[in-house]
Amino acid sequence: MSQRRKARRSQPALKTIPPGKWAEFVARQPRAHILQLMEWGKLKDRFDWDAYEIAFADLDGIQTSALTLVKDLPMRLGKMAYVPMGPYAEDGVYCDALWFDIRRETGAAFLKVEPGHLAASETLDLRSMGFRPSPQTIQPPRTIIIDIGKGKDALLAGMNQSTRRKIRKSLASDLRIRTGTQRDLRAFCQLMQETSERNSFGVHSAAYYEMVFALFMPRYGTLLLAELAGELLAGVMVFALGGTAWYLYGASARARSQVYASYGLQWAAINWAKSRRCHSYDMWGVPDYDKATLEAQFRDRRDGLWGVYGFKRGWGGEVRRTMGAWDLPFSRPVYAAYQAALRARKIGFFSP
Repeated sequence: MSQRRKARRSQPALKTIPPGKWAEFVARQPRAHILQLMEWGKLKDRFDWDAYEIAFADLDGIQTSALTLVKDLPMRLGKMAYVPMGPYAEDGVYCDALWFDIRRETGAAFLKVEPGHLAASETLDLRSMGFRPSPQTIQPPRTIIIDIGKGKDALLAGMNQSTRRKIRKSLASDLRIRTGTQRDLRAFCQLMQETSERNSFGVHSAAYYEMVFALFMPRYGTLLLAELAGELLAGVMVFALGGTAWYLYGASARARSQVYASYGLQWAAINWAKSRRCHSYDMWGVPDYDKATLEAQFRDRRDGLWGVYGFKRGWGGEVRRTMGAWDLPFSRPVYAAYQAALRARKIGFFSP
């Protein structure tokens, strides 16, 4: 981890922010996100990224911050800096200071930011700051968000009939839903691998999920498991910060499909999020198409995120798109080479 402590004249003061203060600041933001916590930086720092926490403060406290990840690009093209679901900034002056320091601190050839969903009170004109829309996203730009601030009966009423029926069948069965411990991680990771192979999407290594558990549970998340007669049928990792919960990782078995374990488990995860006083539940990732296209094609497609859209669509949420990814070139020749490599498919998509 790295933080600059040196202030520059005519720029806001760059400060060392203790982890507790950082977490408090992030949690207060309209776009509070788990991917901007220092714990996320520690996780990615163990798996092929370098992590930097950069924050500016004045006498009133933190004015802007960005957990910034850095990765070597293939083909010796240099480094890419990346801000996931951020930054948080009060105005353009602080943004300019932030971009300057990210460039200076990381030595990256360009910066990629994925701000996520803007709150109604926010404006973030990245184009005026020199950014351009990026052809390469890292986090899924489109998702389904469920309003869970309403009562349970209203939540169920907002779902489609099939989802409600499967939840009730699951709850009426002998399915046992419990909170997982570190000892359950091996079985969860094996189930993740099986689900990946069945639905054609990538997963992380077992070591990655073990580190997620160590860093985030139970303060920011939970591992929930669904079992029948001692057999693991489904598992989810869900996270919460501010008023939002995220369903980031999930797995299910083919066996005993008649008990609809994934439905009972997801309902338990939503109720866990409600117990954390969350008002939004982010299903985290559907194919990046408009609602009409999604509805027209989901029955015929099973590649990538299409395989999970059929499950996620039934929970009564709203299909929404983030701002997507935006790039700020620091070295225009390197950025041009990066774009050419993308077009030639010599650079793939990075894992979130």
